[in-house]
Amino acid sequence: MHIHILGICGTFMGGIAAIAKSAGHRVTGCDSQVYPPMSDQLRELGIDLVEGYDADQLQIRPDIFVIGNVVKRGNPLMEAILEQGLPYISGPQWLAEQVLQNKWVLAVAGTHGKTTTSAMLAWILDYAGLAPGFLIGGVPGNFNLSARLTDSPFFVIEADEYDTAFFDKRSKFVHYRPRTVILNNLEFDHADIFPDLAAIETQFHHLVRTVPGNGQIIAHRESSLQRVIDRGCWTPILWTDETIGWHAGPGESVFTLLDGEEIRGKVEWSLIGRHNVRNAVAALLAARHVGVPLTQGCAALASFSGVKRRMEWRGCENGVTVYDDFAHHPTAIATTVAGLRHKIGSKQRIIAVLEPRSNTMKSGNMKAALADSLTAADEVFCYANNLGWDVAEALAPLGSKVHIENHMDQLVDLVLATAQTGDHILVMSNGGFGGIHQRLLDGLKQKTT
Repeated sequence: MHIHILGICGTFMGGIAAIAKSAGHRVTGCDSQVYPPMSDQLRELGIDLVEGYDADQLQIRPDIFVIGNVVKRGNPLMEAILEQGLPYISGPQWLAEQVLQNKWVLAVAGTHGKTTTSAMLAWILDYAGLAPGFLIGGVPGNFNLSARLTDSPFFVIEADEYDTAFFDKRSKFVHYRPRTVILNNLEFDHADIFPDLAAIETQFHHLVRTVPGNGQIIAHRESSLQRVIDRGCWTPILWTDETIGWHAGPGESVFTLLDGEEIRGKVEWSLIGRHNVRNAVAALLAARHVGVPLTQGCAALASFSGVKRRMEWRGCENGVTVYDDFAHHPTAIATTVAGLRHKIGSKQRIIAVLEPRSNTMKSGNMKAALADSLTAADEVFCYANNLGWDVAEALAPLGSKVHIENHMDQLVDLVLATAQTGDHILVMSNGGFGGIHQRLLDGLKQKTT
């Protein structure tokens, strides 16, 4: 089958392209911005890419068009497809019908931690010899690719609550029919899609409705997820908690896995942050559902190398360390800063460099929580280019440690002028942020000459 993917350079659709190619399909695709690294990865797979959405692409004559949720009505190629009555399908539905049928799907859902927890789970299963397929919204260091198809009956997927396509406004995850589900947490997000938290809870309840009675749900005990489950659940649930039931003992680099007061395993690893410890508990329990002993799962996590762009160490120059993190929401920002603070202690400075780029952040819906999320940082730099809301007002409670800049060059210069030996620069954005990470490292290196 020849499939032509619209919006192919997104992480999810690029993953579908790689999986489809591995399954033996002929794959082509288009996007408005065809650029590295995704464009390079796809071309290395032998996938032909077209820049833009010109209606002339109908001449490619695929068997079906696979539509990413970036595509809207008014898109010239999409309009031509509709006018000529050509076959099309959403990315999640194509994946469900062509790949996930007859697979034991392990889905990881939640506002925060989906990518890292999915990567942990895939690695635990791989370590145990189960060789799972996976589709993850990031690049796990243990695999160095975001998607793969294998002959294994197991498939791990990052289960996103974002909408499926312009013609299917259900969340992506309702297509996957998982047998094992992790519900990490649930907060308001995706303000461009959902009017409020209740609307997201409804989508999560739809996910719960698809899980069979012989499946397993692992959910963190919090009010929003409790409301989801209270609307109806037909699947056994393992609740995780901070102090009771299944939970982790004290510590971050070393912690124990506890079932009540009984120690069931011990993890020694390189990740930081209590949020990652909580992610690990969920991943261990999900892996146990497919037969991986907890002790073997704990051993796997000792060699888990994290995910690119999730507290990723990018380099150290002139005694200043630069990290890259995907933080897209005040809660994610707060947990990331707290994790770094725990790691480095109180005597070294954290310089937070933030680009509020996610749709929720750009909308201003989370501005009231932004200052509190950054209180543990010593200096805060915010790139406020054309945000549309008053960043200075939102961050005013942080006082003199706040620096706001609308121009990238000036932002880089200000951060470099502030950085001192021993500092840790934490760059947070869900985009490329103008390559600021390398620009900072290059500038720091020049300061030594």
